[in-house]
Amino acid sequence: MRGSVILAIAVVVIWSVVYAITQRMVVPALPVLPTVGIGVALTLAVVLGYPSVLRGPRGSRGLLGSRAAAPLRAEKPRGVSDLAGRSVPLRKGLTPDAARRTCELLRPMLSGDAVCITDTEDILAYIGPGADHHVPGGQMQTTAAPRTVKKGRTSVVHTPDGLGCRHPECQLQSAVIAPLRIGSRTVGTLGVYQATTKTPPKQLVEDMANMLSLHLELAELDREKQLATHARLDALRAQINPHFLFNVLNTIASKARTRPEEARELLLRLSEFFRYAVRQEGHFAEFAQEYFFVRTYLSLEQARFGERLQIRYDIDPQVLTSRVPVLTIQPLVENAVKHGIAGKKEGGTVRLRARVDPLTRTTSIRVSDDGVGMDPQVLARLTARQTEVASGQDSALTGPDHAGVGLQNISERLDSLFGDRYDLSISTPRSGGTVVDLSIPLR
Repeated sequence: MRGSVILAIAVVVIWSVVYAITQRMVVPALPVLPTVGIGVALTLAVVLGYPSVLRGPRGSRGLLGSRAAAPLRAEKPRGVSDLAGRSVPLRKGLTPDAARRTCELLRPMLSGDAVCITDTEDILAYIGPGADHHVPGGQMQTTAAPRTVKKGRTSVVHTPDGLGCRHPECQLQSAVIAPLRIGSRTVGTLGVYQATTKTPPKQLVEDMANMLSLHLELAELDREKQLATHARLDALRAQINPHFLFNVLNTIASKARTRPEEARELLLRLSEFFRYAVRQEGHFAEFAQEYFFVRTYLSLEQARFGERLQIRYDIDPQVLTSRVPVLTIQPLVENAVKHGIAGKKEGGTVRLRARVDPLTRTTSIRVSDDGVGMDPQVLARLTARQTEVASGQDSALTGPDHAGVGLQNISERLDSLFGDRYDLSISTPRSGGTVVDLSIPLR
């Protein structure tokens, strides 16, 4: 802003001087065209030679001098700040490949001849002089690195004796070795080595080790989250009601003599049901697969309940190709059958509705029944449970009024997969029955 004001003042002065000379001092006065030409030429010369704030300086010196222009030049960031906006390989965990790529990334930043990353026992990656004996996959060759692991503090080594390399002709003479931590636990080291007795900057190495430790903690959290999600899916598979299997087998046995073809068909459907439940890999599947799984389950239940169980499907064809979490819809339908229809003497209807909203990019699924409904206390406790899952707390529902097969596990799995980007609501209309609405991001 200041430079623009000075430039404007200079232009005004130029035109004032041109006017005074050509129109007042010269007799006779110059015509308008030569006067304007002189003014324009001088104005262009000043503008092109002036380091305007809008254009930036054209050279190392300008009208304000190099001292005024110097603050405009930003110093090139180094060290930890260089990693801002970059993907750090150790974010995937402390593996040899991630360690090697991290060493390649860090070596130009850390003012060292060699960079090494280890776990608590072995070298994971090493780049620089001495790579012939500091071999990735082998034991740590120095005594300084194991000492850092044991003490959990940064080691600054100024001499080859302090470094303690086992190789007699090792070129390394000094080092700064900082621990890598996950929480309070030391899981490895970051070492920066020099071929001279001048040690690398200790603060720089420690700051870099702290940043890498943060990425390792995030990787550990991701791994634990994945393990928890897998465990919940395994638990959901294990929670397939054994009474359901027992009842279906009884139904098949009762039809084996009177209706052998129907019994054979039920047996094939039962095998398809358990094959899908056990062998399905990953956390997502196409809705069409889950839909077929649900229909298989309901056909088995209809064979047992007969006319007491009615089914209504309302499926948008667009939803068939969307991807949904596996073993999510069937437990909701099973809850409707087990806790809604089974307890009602005259039976009832289970409805499955699915829609895709392209505007909000969500998949909406509704499972409803007109059965006996859910006890208000159980509904209140289940709603409180969902709030606790969302807030990171953990207190299981217990007792005989458990809300059904895997319903809480479903909520926990959805929280792991989508965070706060899903909605699972359960209600009991005044007309009776239970309605479960699920909305998840469209995939």
